[in-house]
Amino acid sequence: MSFSLKTQTFNCITDYALETINEINLDRLNRFFNNLPVDPYLKGNYRFRRLSNFIVSSKSLVKLPHNCLFQSKEYNPLLGDVVREFEELDEETIELEDFKKIVLEFFTFCQLCSTANEIGVHQIRTTTSARQIGNPAPEGIHRDGVDLVGIFCVNREGIEGGETYLYKDKNSSPVFQKILNPGELLVFDDRQFFHYTAPIKPTTEQQGVRDVFVFTCPGLIANRNEKN
Repeated sequence: MSFSLKTQTFNCITDYALETINEINLDRLNRFFNNLPVDPYLKGNYRFRRLSNFIVSSKSLVKLPHNCLFQSKEYNPLLGDVVREFEELDEETIELEDFKKIVLEFFTFCQLCSTANEIGVHQIRTTTSARQIGNPAPEGIHRDGVDLVGIFCVNREGIEGGETYLYKDKNSSPVFQKILNPGELLVFDDRQFFHYTAPIKPTTEQQGVRDVFVFTCPGLIANRNEKN
């Protein structure tokens, strides 16, 4: 697989990458966020989520059998040591060329920074209203416990806030701070950077939403990561 312009000079130890993926039909992707199941592990019913894991082989995505998500408390103080189960991504989503293009773009960075050819894809909608602030990262500033992380924004509607931050350590000022706009992909080495996304608030009386795909390389598969 050929590397993109961003990956040609990417240094896994010092760099993060922010790029806009062109020729993506965001509307076609966004409609698949409307039927996400609620995340049952958070109070407030403001986050909705699906999860699938894939092997990348010869520029193709091969979906792995259904499995659960696991992170230790070392990485997730809120929901660490909890085996979490989410419904798989919709098959129509997986078949979209737009979806495949985004995942394969993330994988070009994985080829530089990881020996894994496995990617976890988290499809997440965070909502907010006058009664409920939406918190994309309720665990606070954190690492995920993988090699590489990518965040691709599909949609922001009726919201303010939601800046994404990268830190070299939890006690220092951020080295990156930006609202990710639709079409933008942020990639960073999870071993080098902590990350956090601030809460979102509505800009009108209507509900606001933030829709993203979060990619991890490799996935956080429970039967491999769970403590014995």
